[in-house]
Amino acid sequence: MTSTRSLIRRAALGTAAVTAALVLAACGSDDGSSDSGSGSGSAAKDSASASTEVTAEAHNDQDVSFAQGMIPHHQQATQMARMAESRASSSEVKDLAARIEKAQDPEIKTMSGWLKAWGEEVQEPMPGMDHGMDHSSGSGMAGMMDQEDMDELMKASGKGFDSMFLTMMVEHHEGAVEMATTEKEKGRYGPAKKVAEDIITTQNAEIEEMNKLLGKG
Repeated sequence: MTSTRSLIRRAALGTAAVTAALVLAACGSDDGSSDSGSGSGSAAKDSASASTEVTAEAHNDQDVSFAQGMIPHHQQATQMARMAESRASSSEVKDLAARIEKAQDPEIKTMSGWLKAWGEEVQEPMPGMDHGMDHSSGSGMAGMMDQEDMDELMKASGKGFDSMFLTMMVEHHEGAVEMATTEKEKGRYGPAKKVAEDIITTQNAEIEEMNKLLGKG
């Protein structure tokens, strides 16, 4: 008798457990949590895809030209700035050169990153040469020095270097401002237009500073 009751109780408990499991499963399906999760995942993927497309399309040819031109332009400026460390006699010139290098090196890295993300060509300095020493690609670019100019600057020292450096860097900066102004007016990529704006502000101020050092201010 006891054995029969025990079997009946076990059967009843088993049925209850199965029923409870079915009810929970139904509730899980009815509350939409599973569907909601799937829908949320799809929405996230769609959003990510849309974001990627926007990023890829958020620049134009002017942005590409700006980055591809400004990288070698900055590379030459940083090369000139490094010369000042050992050749300049004026502490003001050395300080200015250090600021130029500090500002432009990070911008070179930033603009190189844009071009890589866009699948565009990134100009690298020739092997064995420091930044800015390959000037052939920059010929005709606003403010760029030719190889003869750079060779003369390399040979100069003391006050002669100071005067030559400032004169050349004023011209170099004026070219950069011209390029940045075109980007600000015709570019589409927000970060590039912001860098262009920073270049205009910073380098115009440095042009004024250099002209004063040259006695023109």
